Amino acid sequence: MKNISELTDYYYKELFPLLQKLETDRTNLKHRVIVVGVIIGAIAIIIASILKSHFEIVIFAYIGIMTILYKSMTKDYTAEFKQGVIKPLIGEIGEKLIYSQDGYLSELIFERSTLFNKADKFSGNDLVRGEVDGVNIEFSDIHAQEKRKNSKGGSELITIFKGLFIVSEFNKNFIGKTVVLPDSAQGTFGNIIGNWLQSKNASRDELVKMDSVEFEKEFVVYSSDQIEARYILSHSLMEKFLQLKNRSQRRVSISFVGSKIYIAISYDKDLFEPVVFSSLLDHKTAMEYVKTLHLAIGVVKELKLNEKIWSKK
Repeated sequence: MKNISELTDYYYKELFPLLQKLETDRTNLKHRVIVVGVIIGAIAIIIASILKSHFEIVIFAYIGIMTILYKSMTKDYTAEFKQGVIKPLIGEIGEKLIYSQDGYLSELIFERSTLFNKADKFSGNDLVRGEVDGVNIEFSDIHAQEKRKNSKGGSELITIFKGLFIVSEFNKNFIGKTVVLPDSAQGTFGNIIGNWLQSKNASRDELVKMDSVEFEKEFVVYSSDQIEARYILSHSLMEKFLQLKNRSQRRVSISFVGSKIYIAISYDKDLFEPVVFSSLLDHKTAMEYVKTLHLAIGVVKELKLNEKIWSKK
């Protein structure tokens, strides 16, 4: 698999002609979006001044209308970028990988991970599936939402996960289920109270205490099999999870179920959408696409999933 430097060279050398064309399209699109936004905004202000007691409704309506118009206006530009830039980049990383712009991981895979509650609304895009170094891997953007009651007695959709969701083979059939979650309790309440709160998590299996101080600061482990959990989470693997968290600079959740490893990396945006209000030719923008793809596909190498440490049983 090519490294980040090689992928960056490919981004600029091989994709540059298309990027230049897309940059012209982006500039024109940006101007259209701004003009439409100003016009709709002016109309909203006039309506709000007439309906003085319904200002919030007008604002929500403005946001909703602009969201729909924005998606419609950027549809062709987005498709051209993904097919002309993202798809070739993925092919350059791994020739056995297949990209689907509108596809995403199934809700069943999301549920099997046991990382999050069952979603009431589930969507996604940018599915990548195939083989890296002999290991099957799939990932996509996912947005999972759950219905919860609000303070007014009604219900609203709350995001339970938004970001990059990865599933891969792990060369081991697990007897139990082991879940590794971001540790917020110890960071907020300290070791003693934090440990007590973690142990009282009724929705999870038994708390597993690991013998890595650094790992314990960042993650909390629950498992239905204490011995297997410690067997899976070797010092080497714990260190690699810490490296993955540091590289991504995001909340990382991991589970081991069946013969799979599930990794959820939280983001607050769609990862492979083209920018509209900054240049596609900007180095920082280019590196964001390259690094995100390399992070997702590089999980196989980073965690050494291609090394058959155990034989499947």
